[in-house]
Amino acid sequence: MTTLIGISGSLRKASFNTALLQAAIPLAPVNVTFVAGTIEGIPLYNADIEREGVPEPVQRLKDQIASADGVLLFTPEYNNSLPGVFKNAIDWVSSSMTGAPNVFAGRAFAIAGTSPGPFGTLLGQNAWLPVLRTLGADLWSGKRLMLPKAGSLFDGDGKLTDEDARARLKTFVEAFAAYVKRKTAA
Repeated sequence: MTTLIGISGSLRKASFNTALLQAAIPLAPVNVTFVAGTIEGIPLYNADIEREGVPEPVQRLKDQIASADGVLLFTPEYNNSLPGVFKNAIDWVSSSMTGAPNVFAGRAFAIAGTSPGPFGTLLGQNAWLPVLRTLGADLWSGKRLMLPKAGSLFDGDGKLTDEDARARLKTFVEAFAAYVKRKTAA
């Protein structure tokens, strides 16, 4: 059984990227467990806090990543880059002050995103590349999913209603799951 975790980089209740993550979960192939992680509740990184103990939301996300075969980052794009709250969460999870193992090293990662603008998080996704390389993640380069004009893809309840976007999302999730399965079987 292949296990994937998806993480949305937004805290907004009506986040398009959280909605995209929720739409992706039921599209996972048979024999793939796909769960959602969250950055909710993760404080701003502070080494003084970490010395006192890793906050529970950080430890929970780190444990979820450690138990997954592959990780999908559903990233918004803020000011032509990655969201600060998302980067902060990854900074916490990647910290080695506690002596915990690097949960990124060699683990398969993929990047997806949607935005109201015309480029569908292209620059935000690009900003993740050096971060993931630095952490030693196995960055799947088979595809990236960038869905522009998010406001026209979802209904008022956050349901992905655009059939072309759904088909692209399904292909993306299936291809990443296949990559992860091959990687873990090797």
